[in-house]
Amino acid sequence: MVRSLSQWTKTLSFPARISPNRNSKDCNVNVLPITPPPAPPRNKSTSTSSASTMSSSSSPSSSSSSPTPPPNVPITEISQIIYPDPESEKAIMGSLVFCIHHKQGCKWSDELRKLKAHLNTCKHDAIQCPNKCGSQIPRVMMTDHLAFTCILRRAICEFCNVEFTGIGLEEHAGTCSSEPIYCESKCGTRVLRGRMSIHRAKDCAKRLRRCPHCGREFCADTLAAHGATCPRSPIPCPQRCDAGPFARADLDAHLRDECKALTVPCTFKEAGCRFKGPRHLLEAHLEANTSAHLSLMVALSGRQGQQINMLKSAMAKLSTNYTGTLLWKITDWSVKMQEAKTKDGLELVSPPFYTSQYGYKLQASMFLNGNGPGEGTHVSVYIKVLPGEYDALLKWPFSHSVTFTLFEQGTLGSGGGGQGGVAESFVPDPTWENFQRPSTEPDALGFGFPRFVSHELLNRRPFVRDDTVFLRVKVDPSKIVAV
Repeated sequence: MVRSLSQWTKTLSFPARISPNRNSKDCNVNVLPITPPPAPPRNKSTSTSSASTMSSSSSPSSSSSSPTPPPNVPITEISQIIYPDPESEKAIMGSLVFCIHHKQGCKWSDELRKLKAHLNTCKHDAIQCPNKCGSQIPRVMMTDHLAFTCILRRAICEFCNVEFTGIGLEEHAGTCSSEPIYCESKCGTRVLRGRMSIHRAKDCAKRLRRCPHCGREFCADTLAAHGATCPRSPIPCPQRCDAGPFARADLDAHLRDECKALTVPCTFKEAGCRFKGPRHLLEAHLEANTSAHLSLMVALSGRQGQQINMLKSAMAKLSTNYTGTLLWKITDWSVKMQEAKTKDGLELVSPPFYTSQYGYKLQASMFLNGNGPGEGTHVSVYIKVLPGEYDALLKWPFSHSVTFTLFEQGTLGSGGGGQGGVAESFVPDPTWENFQRPSTEPDALGFGFPRFVSHELLNRRPFVRDDTVFLRVKVDPSKIVAV
């Protein structure tokens, strides 16, 4: 860009150390703004007058004034106005100056007369864009401007190879149908923008597809996995029967109830029948082996009876009392008392109990209407020694004291400070046969008290409540004999 004389002289920058001395006689120069001079008058007198006026204005004695030059004066004459004499011009044009773009980073510094030539090549000086986009761009930035920012530059789209202007390329960016972009459904595939709709409809792994069997929608990449578990997916019978295919959810019912090719065991498998064959042969097998199946069921019933007895025995052992004390709860007392009065010798027997885990086996009995001397008037109680599993290891005869206690109910803590009732006890005589080692057929009666409690006392005191009576039989543990 070529600058006018007034433009580059107004922006001069003189170094302070080498600037001309303004107080010196040689540098007493005024730089006048350049304005078009007025046209000289046509008559000679006026021309002479103007020349004399200019001459007087240009004299060194009048250097402090700044007369306006006449218009339309040639540049050579303007130079004479700025530089009134060769010495002043030489001094000013030889002054050392910086480039007007030194703040932008230009390092040039030289005589003033060389500034104009430098500005024509200075990389920081702004020039007109060659594309005539109207921008003034420094030379150092012109390459980038022409390549990237000039709105009138010519650029080719890297995807579709179509040429655009700069502003047209910016508008084209983001809409180019040949630009590869990632799928909007996040399947991870890069597809040309123009084929995105086709990709999403036919190829995208995340597109929704409906299961043809159950009608539910799944992503395309999971539909195959669903097909392996779909309850309505048709599959053939695994036994290769003539029926089918069946929905996966109905296959179990088919195999269980309908499949003729399925190998099934005999209905009497648990009884011991070892037949196993196709379902259609099972009916013929059952008809041909009726008697054999009946024999197997009889044998099975016998085995189950033995198992039941063993279980009952095991349960009885688990519920056996090994503490040496029996608390016998007798319910439905009134009914049992009435029955005892109508039937002679009606005896109630208690559950058996032991003096210890490996001790004597005992059992209590009761005659509600009395026995022997107490018949019809008293309640009789007895204890008998039963054959036990460990009798061979015990000391005989049985010699531990036994106490019978019939409790009054509802008297705990009422004045007396304890549970009321009737108690009787005895110590066995070693000579009594009832307490010798029992045989497999023990004494039917045992030993006890025929007149334990009278019927009159039983009705007068609260021994019976809620039609229930409690009798305790206690063997003194201090006299237990064990190995």
